[in-house]
This record gives sequence, C-alpha cells and structure tokens, in this order.
Amino acid sequence: MTGYGDKDMTSHLQDTLQWHFSPETGSPFWLKRKESLGFDPLRDVNEFADLRKFPDLSDELRTVPVDDLMPAGSADSPFEVYESGGTLGVPKRVVEHRSRLEGVDWVETMLPTFGGAGHWLHIGPTGPHIVGRSVRRLAQLRQSMFFTVDFDPRWVKLLIRTDRRPLADEYIQHVLDQVETIAESQDIRVLFITPPVLEALCARPKLYGILADRVTGIIWSGTSINSTSLRLLQTEFFPRAEVRGIYGNSLMGIAPQRSPEPGDAHPCVFRTFQPRSVVEVVDPDTGDRVAPGERGRVLVHLLTKDLFLPNMMERDTAIRIASGRPGDGDDLADVQPFRPASGAKVIEGVY
Repeated sequence: MTGYGDKDMTSHLQDTLQWHFSPETGSPFWLKRKESLGFDPLRDVNEFADLRKFPDLSDELRTVPVDDLMPAGSADSPFEVYESGGTLGVPKRVVEHRSRLEGVDWVETMLPTFGGAGHWLHIGPTGPHIVGRSVRRLAQLRQSMFFTVDFDPRWVKLLIRTDRRPLADEYIQHVLDQVETIAESQDIRVLFITPPVLEALCARPKLYGILADRVTGIIWSGTSINSTSLRLLQTEFFPRAEVRGIYGNSLMGIAPQRSPEPGDAHPCVFRTFQPRSVVEVVDPDTGDRVAPGERGRVLVHLLTKDLFLPNMMERDTAIRIASGRPGDGDDLADVQPFRPASGAKVIEGVY
C-alpha cells in the first residue's frame, strides 16, 4: 500500500486546495491570507512543484488561535489540539480530526507482522504531543494491551540547555524506575522508545536482563541514532527483536521505516504517507532539491483536509532517497539535526 489510494499527487493536491481555499469549506487561517499571497492558489497551483510558491507560515502556528485553523467544512467534526516539541522555541500547535489516525492505520500496513503478540510499552511523551495517541492506536490495531511511562521532553532539554546535565540524567533514571516496575510484573513484548532512553535502559543490568530475551519488537523514534548504535542494538542487545524506526513530528505526521528495497545503501529508510504528507530534501541555501544520495534540509508539505501546511523547512537534515514516483516526494535516510552555520547549539535531549 503506498498511501495514495486511487488518487495521484496532482488530483489530491487540487482537492486539497479546493477544500482549504473555498469559502464554504476553508479555514480562516488561509482565507484571510488568500489575497496577500500574490497568486491565486486555485488557479496558479497546478502541480506539486507549485507548492513552493507558498510562504512558510509555520511560525504562525506558535500563536494563531486554533479556531482559525479549523476548516469550515469540518465545523461539526470533533477536533483535537496537539503541539510540537518546542526544540527551536515556543511550541507550534496543530489541529486534527481524522488525518493522523488514517496515517497511523497506513503505518500498520507498513509493519504488518511487527512485534507479534504481546503487550506494548510506550516510553515517551503523551499530551500535548500526538505521538502517545499514535502508538496507542498501533497497539490497538494489534489487539495488544498498551502501557505508558510518560516524560516531559521539554524539561530535559531545559536542563541540558542550562548546564544541569546531572539532573537530566536523574530524570531519565526516574523514568526507567517506572519502566522497571511495569516490566517486573507485566509481559511486555514491544517497546516504543527513544534512542537515548533505550541506551540508558541497556546500561541498567536488572532492567535490561528482564527485557533482553522477552522483547520481540522495538520502535525507536524521537531523536537520531547513528548506524553503529543501530547495528549494536539489532545484533548485540536485542538480537531476537525486530527493530524499526519511525520519523515524524506534530506538523509532518508519521514516516515509518519502509521494508528494504534492492539497491538500498542505508539500513533505515523512512517513507511518508504520500500524498498527504510529502517531503523534499533541499539545499538549505538555494532551496533546490539535492541529488539522490546527497544530504539536505528536510522540507515538508502537509496536504490533508484537516490542515494544509506547505513549504515548511524542518529542523532536520537527511539523505535524499528517490521514492520511485517521478514528480512526487522523497524518502529519507540518516536523519540528523540541522546544524546552523552560526554554530548555535542544537539540543535533541531525549525526544
């Protein structure tokens, strides 16, 4: 399943624009800006490349009233509000009705046999972040019980940013204390966890001993991981487990690790839910798409009925992998934080 259903990129794009820029169905956010764009979205945006005409308005999501984001065509539908991690400042807010749930259902088809039977444990943020709901949905689709150990990634980043690393390490141990309490009495088979927390888990002999031979599936997400650590995780620490990565955030949605394909040079390649969530890997200076196999900045276009957010420059870089559909988005490999030329400190924290 590619995520396209019976629509190609162009027809999906046209449907999305008609929805968001028609007075009967559009959101105040876009209808207020239509006249100031300098072009007519319904006349001048005809194909995927034309999305570059839009300005990146994602910074406005930090303060815009969420009522302005809700499409009039969905006025009778229940919406929820979620926030980004706030790595680069005040968190951004998005609204969501069905689009992210549909994305999670698609992820389930990308991981059809992942983890086998058994209980899931999510070690990561829940509200106001959408990831907790998404992982719960994946577990429910497998009829698995779902355990959670919540943590606040913003607090950890603040501790690191203010040179209080020992307190951040203590907080991680506090999280793992809760994991150990669950693991001692419950048959946990699948972990959803971030690489830094997983590394700390492996360094606790008792907790690692409980989980090492029991866990059959690990999904890592939230921060980057290098190829050496990934190989050790798969071959040394959890050789019986299927290990998969998921890339994503509150704005772009969820991009699971796809199955290996002939010619892959990277152990982990992420694929977005096209045509609803589309990424390009671009030169940060020129905005031009880099060649396949080269590193560039991640540019995101979110094209759903719930929310239309084109041309968003993300905080990450990645290796561009051609997706196999000319004119559409890219797959991603080796995702890493973007390092500004100014040398400004980038803090990943634990999520």
